[in-house]
Amino acid sequence: MNEVTNNKLGWMLDDALRMPETRYAILLSADGLLIAHSAGIHRDDAERQAAGMSGLQSLARSTAEFCGNPDTLWHQTVSEFEDGYVFLVAAGVGAYLAVSASQHVDMEAVSFRLQELVQRLGKELISPPRQGTGVSA
Repeated sequence: MNEVTNNKLGWMLDDALRMPETRYAILLSADGLLIAHSAGIHRDDAERQAAGMSGLQSLARSTAEFCGNPDTLWHQTVSEFEDGYVFLVAAGVGAYLAVSASQHVDMEAVSFRLQELVQRLGKELISPPRQGTGVSA
């Protein structure tokens, strides 16, 4: 049984959401496949969001040159919306962690918590790209 089917890392994502004003969390691979999701989001919605987050991360990485160096490594993207924020962070080789939150969230605290989660999960979060897809981490 794969991780998506049994959502074995979902409890760790739920733990990350114990901060005020956070909503949902998903863990995804670089090619947009859902690895795990928090309890508050339905699997179908999580899969759809994983595909979108993969695209968002790819766009962010493609703009590295705007920081002055095309080889700059991407670490995090924060998107602001009328009703809140989406935090997207690197979570290992070929894996990304996304968390949504309300507009009242403590952004610094969420960013710090996500980095703690990435550190805590360590090798659990490594999701190498599928062979033959042309997608790299």
